Amino acid sequence: MKEIKKGAIVGRKSYGKDVLFVVKNIISTKNGDIAILRGMIERVEADSDINDLEIIQKEDVREYLKKKDEEIDNRIEKSQIEQQNKNYKIGILMKNTRSKEKIVTGKILHLDGDRKYSEKSYRYYKKLGLNAIVKNIPEYKQPRVVYQLLKIYEPDILVVTGHDAILKRGMNYHDIYNYRNSKYFIETVKEARRYDKENGKQLVIFARCLSKLL
Repeated sequence: MKEIKKGAIVGRKSYGKDVLFVVKNIISTKNGDIAILRGMIERVEADSDINDLEIIQKEDVREYLKKKDEEIDNRIEKSQIEQQNKNYKIGILMKNTRSKEKIVTGKILHLDGDRKYSEKSYRYYKKLGLNAIVKNIPEYKQPRVVYQLLKIYEPDILVVTGHDAILKRGMNYHDIYNYRNSKYFIETVKEARRYDKENGKQLVIFARCLSKLL
């Protein structure tokens, strides 16, 4: 068996290797080595006994990523068809009422803590024809920079995402301090609402928070 190192792509045997992770770090403890994991597709961080991990072969990784990309592409295609049908119906209504109203999608500012997810999000926004600015900002920095970015880009919609994880498993599910990054997402939303109040704006905000307190 290959030695599991930082950067390896692995699955958890006890979970049937249902989710693929990248090994972010390995920590030595008195009870053995613990791997800190970050999901390749799913937005989750986890820790695992290194003995519960199995390295995933390259061809299996390619197949996994291909399958996930196809699932997302299918959802995008379905969404586009539904939007086209909706636009067609609206177009007929507008023609019948002789309305000159134009349908304009809002500008999106998306802050994401992971570079690869940021790049992927940007590609999918483009596929959907949405006006989106995506910034790769580590979760802990998002509250510090969001106000200034809102001032610069003046979006209609703010999306705040990143990885998160429970620090003490099996307890304190409603305590934001038991989550690695939820508190930063909440602070980011508070800063965005301060921007709203001080600048007469009314942002639509989508923010990831595992503790469900937003």
